[in-house]
Amino acid sequence: MAQVEATTERIIAADAETVFDALADYTGTRKKLLPEHFSEYEVREGGDGEGTLVHWKLQATSKRVRDCLLEVSEPTDGELVEEDRNSSMVTTWRVTPAGEGKSKAVVTTVWNGAGGIGGFFERTFAPKGLGRIYDSVLENLATEVER
Repeated sequence: MAQVEATTERIIAADAETVFDALADYTGTRKKLLPEHFSEYEVREGGDGEGTLVHWKLQATSKRVRDCLLEVSEPTDGELVEEDRNSSMVTTWRVTPAGEGKSKAVVTTVWNGAGGIGGFFERTFAPKGLGRIYDSVLENLATEVER
C-alpha cells in the first residue's frame, strides 16, 4: 500500500485570520463551501475548530463514496487537521499570510492507497479528482470571505 496525496492551493484576498475562521466554522460557513460532491453533512460535536466531530459523505466519482467521520484538531496556528475515524484519510488545511490583506490557503489530503493495479489507478487519478473537488471548496471560500 502506497500513500496517496492530493494538494491544491489558492491565494485569497482576505487576511489569514478571516480565512482560517471561516474554515474552522463547521456549524456555519464550512457547510456553505462544500460542492455537490459532499452530502449528509452533520456536526456531531463542537463546531468551531479543535474538538469538532463532523460527518459527511464524499462522492469522489460516480461509483466511489466515502463515509467520513472527521475529528478536527489545530496542532499549530493557522492549521486545521481533519482525521477520518473511518479510514486512513487525513486532510490538513494551512492558512498563512500572503501579503497585504491576502492569504494563502493550502489543502492536502493523504491516505493509504490500494495495492496492485487498482492502487496504480488510484495513485494516478484520485489526486487529480480530489484536487478538483478542493479547488471548488477554495473557490467558494474565496467568494465567501472576499465580500
